[in-house]
Amino acid sequence: MCGIVGVTSKAPVNQLIYDALLLLQHRGQDAAGIVTMQGKKCFMHKARGMVRDVFRTRNMRALPGSVGLGQVRYPTAGNAYSEEEAQPFYVNAPYGIVLVHNGNLTNAHALKDQLFEIDRRHINTESDTEVLINVLAHELELAARELPLTPASVFKAVSEVHKRIKGSYAVIALIAGHGLLAFRDPYGIRPLCFGQAADGEVMVASESVALEGTGHQLMRDVAPGEALFIDTAGTIHTQQCAENPTLNPCMFEFVYLARPDSVMDGISVYQSRLNMGETLAQRLISTIPPSEIDVVIPIPESSRPSAMQLAHRIGKPYREGFVKNRYVGRTFIMPGQSTRKKSVRQKLNAIGLEFKDRNVLLVDDSIVRGTTSKEIVQMAREAGAKKVYLASAAPPVRYPNVYGIDMPTTEELIAHNRSIEEIRQFIGADALIYQDVDAMKRVVGALRPGLNGFEASCFDGRYITGDVSAEDFATMREQRKSQAEEEDLPARSRLALQSGGDQ
Repeated sequence: MCGIVGVTSKAPVNQLIYDALLLLQHRGQDAAGIVTMQGKKCFMHKARGMVRDVFRTRNMRALPGSVGLGQVRYPTAGNAYSEEEAQPFYVNAPYGIVLVHNGNLTNAHALKDQLFEIDRRHINTESDTEVLINVLAHELELAARELPLTPASVFKAVSEVHKRIKGSYAVIALIAGHGLLAFRDPYGIRPLCFGQAADGEVMVASESVALEGTGHQLMRDVAPGEALFIDTAGTIHTQQCAENPTLNPCMFEFVYLARPDSVMDGISVYQSRLNMGETLAQRLISTIPPSEIDVVIPIPESSRPSAMQLAHRIGKPYREGFVKNRYVGRTFIMPGQSTRKKSVRQKLNAIGLEFKDRNVLLVDDSIVRGTTSKEIVQMAREAGAKKVYLASAAPPVRYPNVYGIDMPTTEELIAHNRSIEEIRQFIGADALIYQDVDAMKRVVGALRPGLNGFEASCFDGRYITGDVSAEDFATMREQRKSQAEEEDLPARSRLALQSGGDQ
């Protein structure tokens, strides 16, 4: 779960990448990094923390060049507490390649063995991004051996990458002295789009909001399996590099991850959430008579469009009953359960006037672990609510996600192997209403005719890459266990690589 951006321009791009990363900060708050390129020389700075904290004036001055890329990270593979695993990653051969990646490789372990035993490349971290950059480097070396690097050889290398790696990946890479490369997995799970400014400047990013917020016009999404190569002259080359691409965007992007003002694969995130509110209202009416509800209150912030549409549909007032402290990170992307428990009341405060002596319907975008929901229901009762009903705009989250979202293991998921009634009792609500999986897919998919489907494994348990095994879940379980043990360690020092400049 990360945000990535790449830019080619005729002017310095350090400030532009910084601004784009601020617009993508919601996609990751653990670490941030920027690489720029001047001629054939790379300049890099990356560290743990928010964008505004990682980059100071001295760091920005040390990032010259008119082409570059950046990433905001929340780790879903590797070590969350290793600064060395912050992106971008760099390899010096062939050419010199720098890469950022959003997603998760499901065959990273097998690839690591192949790289060492066959390709003779060494992987020094637990990050699947380091695996990916080395696979790309090896295939580029083979595709352009003893020949000049051309767009055709770049696309040939990407085609071979698609054959070797599995999972989800949206990738942006710089090839020193040659240009910027971007490509997307053949299932189109993780988002990637590109746009252009009036002066010909090109930006590639995870969400359209990064383009629009920096003065670029959205051209289109990168298609599943497609590669985009922008050479040093600024010419855009594109080619489909996968054999059987299908578009299956991640449903959780529309439920929670993406900003509402983004458009992904032709689907308005805001409209998709309105549509989810419409179908949730239909489910609600069959469970609770609307006459028993006095007010509809969203749990900020992703649930607001769904809550508004639901309130309109059942003819009840919509009110803001919780005030959010905007200076506390989103609880979903804060590593470790103990941190999450401490942050809920720091993050939200109830407005007693909206709850006192009322039957309140709370609307959330999703219910993952249930611990946050339980505490919020208790807050509503303490604020004076007579009854507290809870509705989730997403279906029950019953399965882990292996494609780049920090979705817990089955032991942590409140809906895994539990009935709706058991979940309701745990949370403490007077009634619990969930979205229907098929209805959600139908109303969001209706916004993009011709869509193949959605990657919705956390709701339906179907892993579309077809290679997910029990071993993968065991690895995730051990990884999360080791990260929990490290969560209280002090933050490591900031890191600058190559010619990163003065610290």
